[in-house]
Amino acid sequence: MQNISEKILDVATKGFALAGYDGTSLSAIAKEVGIKKPSLLYHYPSKEQLRSAVLNRVFEHWNDELPRILKLATSGEDRFNGLLNEIVRFFVTDPNRARLVMREMLDRPDHLSASMEDYLGPYITILSDYIQKGVERGEVRKDVQPRAYVLHVIQMVVGGVATASSIGATSIEDHVSEIVRIARSSLFVDTPQFQKTELSEEKNNG
Repeated sequence: MQNISEKILDVATKGFALAGYDGTSLSAIAKEVGIKKPSLLYHYPSKEQLRSAVLNRVFEHWNDELPRILKLATSGEDRFNGLLNEIVRFFVTDPNRARLVMREMLDRPDHLSASMEDYLGPYITILSDYIQKGVERGEVRKDVQPRAYVLHVIQMVVGGVATASSIGATSIEDHVSEIVRIARSSLFVDTPQFQKTELSEEKNNG
């Protein structure tokens, strides 16, 4: 059973993603959770602390998952597929996570940049170095800028999930799969024919 603290974070994530930080009151969050505002403040003493907890939970996921993914990956494309599939799965499972990150990009870019560096910096560096080695081996296009590429792919997936419904995408899975295809074809030399992500395969098999 979900505890109150986690439920508060779920409701706050949805509220901040859809209405923005300023447009979402603590009273509204407490009401949806089914508690009184003082009870919410017991768990999160201020709105700013709640905002930080919501965003930190998004990034803490990568602290838990990325080491496992990077350890299992043995080649350039395996590493690319493993990481990208995990990013897609995480944000498609709850698009409000992507909308929240998009809002933070616009509302508090400096704060978001610092959070990304704290949580994702080491892994972005690892992937950037791996891409650079792929360039040297002739597996990756020579004109790719590794760090910029990694950041742009993250931005594309987050933005794609966050805005899919507003631009009339037929399905969020197909929309993101096309983003992944573009990401693959712009990275690897002679990229094999694109196959849909595991997420899409699971949907079709279901």
